Amino acid sequence: MSVAIHAVVLTLSDRCARGEQEDKSGVVLADLLRGMGSEIVAQEILPDDLEPLASTLRIYANRPDVNLIVTTGGTGFSPRDNTPEATRAVIEREAPGLAEAMRAETLRQTPMAMISRGVCGISSGALIINLPGSPAGVRECFNVIKPVLGHAVALLEGKPHDQAG
Repeated sequence: MSVAIHAVVLTLSDRCARGEQEDKSGVVLADLLRGMGSEIVAQEILPDDLEPLASTLRIYANRPDVNLIVTTGGTGFSPRDNTPEATRAVIEREAPGLAEAMRAETLRQTPMAMISRGVCGISSGALIINLPGSPAGVRECFNVIKPVLGHAVALLEGKPHDQAG
């Protein structure tokens, strides 16, 4: 990895936020990030409310010690699935190739990939990536984007393309 990744993991789940269910996908996600040498700056569980999530995304994106924010949950068709809308409200530029690659690859494993609405984009120099809310979905999608994360973050930090790793 050419630059250090300083990540925030946000789990979006009403049940986990109320303590009714254990956050397994956020734990898996944090472990996967640590496994590639990333520092976890913060890890939070939030309810599926649009404005508090958008506000939290803005706060973390504006922090100088954060260059990657990865969410898990809230990307489906449920009326409470607001993660893509909150992300779109915050990002300045989309990074559609990441979301497209995750959906295309995971569609080979499950037809449920078709109903993922996750988006990816850039806000204040931080890359924001929406992942599904299941541990299996997190693993599958993370494995798709893992090879480019270091390069993407290096580019956001201003490294020339040929030196971004």
